[in-house]
Amino acid sequence: MSALIEALRRLLPAERVITDELRRLAYGTDGSFYRLIPEVVAVVNDEDQVRDVVDVARQHQRPVTFRAAGTSLCGQAVTDGVLVLLGEGLATCKISADGGTVQVGPAIIGAEVNRRLAPLGRKIGPDPASINAAKIGGIAANNSSGMCCGTAQNSYNTLASIRVLMADGTLLDTGDAASVAAFCQTHGWLLERIAALSAEVHADEALAARIRSKYKIKNTTGYSLNALVDFTDPIDILAHLMIGSEGTLGFISQVTYNTVPEYAHKASALVFFVDMETACRAVVGLKTRPVDAVELLDRASLRAVADKPGMPPLLKTLADGATALLIETRAPSATELHVRIASVLEELAPYPLIEAPAFTTNAAEIERLWNVRKGTFPAVGAVRKPGTTVIIEDVAVAVPDLAACCLDLQKLFAKHGYTEAIIFGHALEGNVHFVFTQDFGIDAEVARYAAFMDDVCAVLVEKYDGSLKAEHGTGRNMAPFVELEWGTKAYGLMKDIKQIFDPEGLLNPGVIINDDPSAHLKNLKPMPAAGELYAPVDRCIECGFCEPQCPSHGLTLSPRQRIVGWRELSRRKAAGEAPGQLGEDYLYMGLDTCATCGLCSTACPVGIETGALTRAVRGENLSSVARSLGQVAANHFGATQALARTALKAGHIAESIVGTSLLSRLTGGAWKEGMPKPQPAGRATVTNGDKVVYFPTCAGRMFGADTPEHALSTTVIRVLERAGYAPIIPEGVDSLCCGQSFASKGMEAEADQKSAEVEAALRKASNNGQYPILLDASACSMRMKAYLAERLPVFDLVEFAHDALLPRLMLQKKEAPVLVHLNCSARRMGFEGKLKQLAQACATQVVMPAEVKCCGFGGDRGFVVPELNAHALRKIHADVPANCCGGYSSNKTCEIGLTATTGVPYQSIVHLLDECSAEAARLATC
Repeated sequence: MSALIEALRRLLPAERVITDELRRLAYGTDGSFYRLIPEVVAVVNDEDQVRDVVDVARQHQRPVTFRAAGTSLCGQAVTDGVLVLLGEGLATCKISADGGTVQVGPAIIGAEVNRRLAPLGRKIGPDPASINAAKIGGIAANNSSGMCCGTAQNSYNTLASIRVLMADGTLLDTGDAASVAAFCQTHGWLLERIAALSAEVHADEALAARIRSKYKIKNTTGYSLNALVDFTDPIDILAHLMIGSEGTLGFISQVTYNTVPEYAHKASALVFFVDMETACRAVVGLKTRPVDAVELLDRASLRAVADKPGMPPLLKTLADGATALLIETRAPSATELHVRIASVLEELAPYPLIEAPAFTTNAAEIERLWNVRKGTFPAVGAVRKPGTTVIIEDVAVAVPDLAACCLDLQKLFAKHGYTEAIIFGHALEGNVHFVFTQDFGIDAEVARYAAFMDDVCAVLVEKYDGSLKAEHGTGRNMAPFVELEWGTKAYGLMKDIKQIFDPEGLLNPGVIINDDPSAHLKNLKPMPAAGELYAPVDRCIECGFCEPQCPSHGLTLSPRQRIVGWRELSRRKAAGEAPGQLGEDYLYMGLDTCATCGLCSTACPVGIETGALTRAVRGENLSSVARSLGQVAANHFGATQALARTALKAGHIAESIVGTSLLSRLTGGAWKEGMPKPQPAGRATVTNGDKVVYFPTCAGRMFGADTPEHALSTTVIRVLERAGYAPIIPEGVDSLCCGQSFASKGMEAEADQKSAEVEAALRKASNNGQYPILLDASACSMRMKAYLAERLPVFDLVEFAHDALLPRLMLQKKEAPVLVHLNCSARRMGFEGKLKQLAQACATQVVMPAEVKCCGFGGDRGFVVPELNAHALRKIHADVPANCCGGYSSNKTCEIGLTATTGVPYQSIVHLLDECSAEAARLATC
């Protein structure tokens, strides 16, 4: 063990000093096409820990890189030294009373800040496309912008104050007068040097004018030199130099933003022009109109998404050269919105359009139009060859130069053979992205990329004086070209800034300032083919958008990191290398602690479900004994479940003797507080009414309730009958299983066998689909919906209760608040609104913890690896109301884990309907 790691372990808990090969590899990967493997990863939760880690690194002369979400596209978040990973202790958020400002820590996700601001009608200005995954530290350190914020609302221009830990460990809070006064005393020399640089710029009119000119368009190439001309107070200059500094000047530990309005009234239109030049001429005029976003899509990008579900049919018939603008306008009222729409239509009237422009205010239609824009990047990534990476570059020019610039880029695509490349972007700011695929495993391909980038940079700088990086940051990717864009004098200022703030050069070296002209061609990330078991894995672009959805992220691995690890194992296998310790660690971190919930696919730009990879690998790794036992269980499921019920009864007997805590410890956490008691499946009692087939799923049949009348199946039958239905229970239900429990273990053949048995029973019970079929667990409903592919009318309990039961039941609302958990299967089926409306029909106050996605129980994972369930629910406690009357969901095992974690008894949502409808009936007869 190195002296560096020993020193870090004296400062931090052992679990937060990460040295294993698998996770160092995983954290050596960000959203870019670069990879460096850190010597150690240190997880920090407060400023003192950051200071201590940086101090240790300085003592050992090791470079330090700060990492928030790692969605960076230019290599800013990787290092071969000490990677300082921001922990949840730095995910703070404090909103002023009127919402005018928000004070946020660097580890909180941007979208979470906006969620908390939403009730006040406010949001933060920066709106990067990665905002659902990107954290404030990265958003500020990269001066990220996006579709709507332009330059006026980026971090630089909405900064109220900043809290920074300098390279030498000194803390400065620019919003605290005492902190500023202390800093002036200890670091007057630094402020004097900053003031001298500012004076130097002001004295050089040509340089000052160039800096002002460069920031009339979006620009994140190099340091924020505009701070030297926009401000005179060295503290203000320092604060704004930190924005966009990419962790090379200090650690941003807190940002206070001036928030901006979030208007509720919106309208969007997708407008088609005959060619690029006409579309870009229209952008010039639109810039003077009340528009919030104007997104440009070239013909290639429109063609890339034309076959996707929900796309406008016109996309398939457009002529070559056709270009679209996606225009959005927003307003504080419906009346003002229509005024703004009229203004935009007036601007568009003179142009020869392919079809008349039509704005929509319908939320679903607006989402459909924006899906055209959002689908362009993943469309290229999804069809690339295995082993290649997808690259997204972003540049900016003055809006009048936009058409010529785009045409020049298209010529360069053709010259260098990037025939799949597309162009789209934020036309209102002259900022476009171009996306192409690249193989970095072949020297000739690397040379082609190098020549292409040389040409792109030359054209952008020499012809347009444009920005080589408009919003993605400089990173390693554009560091060799900073001087080309800015010139020797301005680049000299940047080197001076780096020397003033980080004289030892230990903070993220190689990023922004890099004298190696070939730095952008080194440390390129390999993308070995790894899709033998699950082909979509080769589409992964390692962006990290999946991570906030994953219950194991931060405990072991995220979906992105599972794929990184699997790619390396696949590479070793192909090369004839042993998997080594990395392979051993992957069994627990990659397989055992994956909940296979599939939520990652809902955030993945290319739709990858990493859980499917996990299931495939689990199946591949099954021992012959395990597979044989699985086959026995599948063939004798009734007996297997009876045995499980017996074991559950024995557990309750043991609990009564030794107590819950001791039994939980003895079983490694498998035994939970509030563990349900086994109860037999309920039986229908009426035959009059509308027929519905009810299939009680196996978890509900095994895990019952304290009394038979409160068992899940009995309650479902009671509510169905109360609503005028005559439920039909399939024959032999006690020996049936939908196959979900087998599928989660990678036993696909056995899973399909059980699904086929259920299909036969449902077909018979429903008279070949004449009656609707109801399942009481969302995980099972989702599986059977997919398996049956609409051959039979299968409904989940949540959707059937919302659509069919609510209109038929009288309900008496509960006064006390209720907790609702949207489990991962219900979320993936799109039932959030329906579940919430069910609860709102039954209670005056409904709490659905926003930061809890999948509960991590994952079928049996909560019994086998209980730490996964505990980690996934670690944030739920803050949202549990003191006087809560109960918790509700739609998956039995999820409810077991939620009950044990919160102490609040969780049940199926049908129990809430039962209680409230029974109370309403009672009151009606009084």
